[in-house]
Amino acid sequence: MPRHIVCLTFDFDTQSGFIARGMTTPTPLSRGEFGATTAAPRILKFLKERGIKATWFTPGFTIQSWPAESVAVADAGHEIGHHSWAHIPPANQTREEEEADLVRANESILKLTGRTARGYRSPSWDLSEHTIDLLIKHGFLYDTSLMGADYTPYRARRGDVAELGKPFRFGTPTDLIEMPISWSLDDYPHFEFVRTPQSVLASMQPPRAVMQAWLDEFLYMKKTVDWGVLTYTMHPFVIGRGSRMLALEWLTEQLGREGAVFMTMEQAALEAKQRLFG
Repeated sequence: MPRHIVCLTFDFDTQSGFIARGMTTPTPLSRGEFGATTAAPRILKFLKERGIKATWFTPGFTIQSWPAESVAVADAGHEIGHHSWAHIPPANQTREEEEADLVRANESILKLTGRTARGYRSPSWDLSEHTIDLLIKHGFLYDTSLMGADYTPYRARRGDVAELGKPFRFGTPTDLIEMPISWSLDDYPHFEFVRTPQSVLASMQPPRAVMQAWLDEFLYMKKTVDWGVLTYTMHPFVIGRGSRMLALEWLTEQLGREGAVFMTMEQAALEAKQRLFG
């Protein structure tokens, strides 16, 4: 019987991503504050009204800086996923720095929820050559940082080798489940405005147009595969604006009419594990 899963995920960065990029003046930091104090309660109310359990990838920074807001997410029954401690991309860290950050963030999640995270999402979706090994070492079920498929989870590999002027060498598939993502299904590139000394990101797209594209992605999954998982990635300080929340409400209504099964990422990964490993 066809089954099409949708995972609503929220990267609960608050100020961490701005600090990691050196954007520590009051205005960018206030964007993260909006995400914690205004947008997160708004999103939690929206999810409760629709009976949807989501996954919130929450840095240790957020858990310790915004404890009441983090507790509210956990108490609402949503999955708390690992999203580093300080929002530094693993590709910018040594193995020792990456593992220390991984452990520190998991300690924060353990204190918040009573267990360590089952799933991991890297800051800026930029893994290092060590990340897969570290996730396996620390007992993770899944990663959701790679883009090697669209609707079909797959085994994450370790040991890929990419050298200029040489054929690509594929590494060894592991038991870590990769839940693929896409920048096109992330709210940040569509809606965010960021100005730095080096660049300007100005992508203020109409919310309804973006949500129509996100719905079309689900419709294509439904058309082409009997079983699949579609993951939407959102940030409270981005999606939590009023016009975007109205568009998100419209999207979930349409997805429901089309038969979408809403799950946390852990639930979807467990179902994928059964299909991958039997």
